[in-house]
Amino acid sequence: MSRVGKKPIEIPKGVEVKLEDGRIHVKGPKGSLVKDISRKIKVSLKEAMLEFSIKEESKEIKSLYGLTRSLVANMIEGVTKGFEKRLNLSGVGYKASKQGRKLILQMGFSHPIEIDPPEGVEIVTEAAGKIKVLGADRELVGLVAANIRSVRPVEPYKAKGIKYAGEQVRRKAGKAVKGIGVTGA
Repeated sequence: MSRVGKKPIEIPKGVEVKLEDGRIHVKGPKGSLVKDISRKIKVSLKEAMLEFSIKEESKEIKSLYGLTRSLVANMIEGVTKGFEKRLNLSGVGYKASKQGRKLILQMGFSHPIEIDPPEGVEIVTEAAGKIKVLGADRELVGLVAANIRSVRPVEPYKAKGIKYAGEQVRRKAGKAVKGIGVTGA
């Protein structure tokens, strides 16, 4: 059995959790989230605690057990604190700006790239070259950040492009001169 799945989740004040046939609804100050749960995993709400157990033992269900508990814990954390991913642009002429809800990226292409975030995700442009992706759904925030990064991933020679804040880029050496030797006459 999963050690993660056995841990109960404490529900903080201000968060409302509802269990309906195979679905869990979590509502808090930062928004509300809904997730489908396998019918083979039993979720029980006792006072201000959520407890998980499995109805039958199989390898598939045991692997879903801890995963389900982690996903629900992320939902509760998302509606209380929220999640954020930070991105940095590095390169001459690379810019990020906002136009309404859309993010406009100038990344050295012949045209600007427009990214329209889905509902529940907010994109904030900070100082030149800094982007912050905010939201209650951890999976959606990570997906939007990955889509922004995929516009121009960091290249290893000059480290130009879009990278996550704190990401280490392994630099490669460029062309090296082997040696200047005169061959022939």
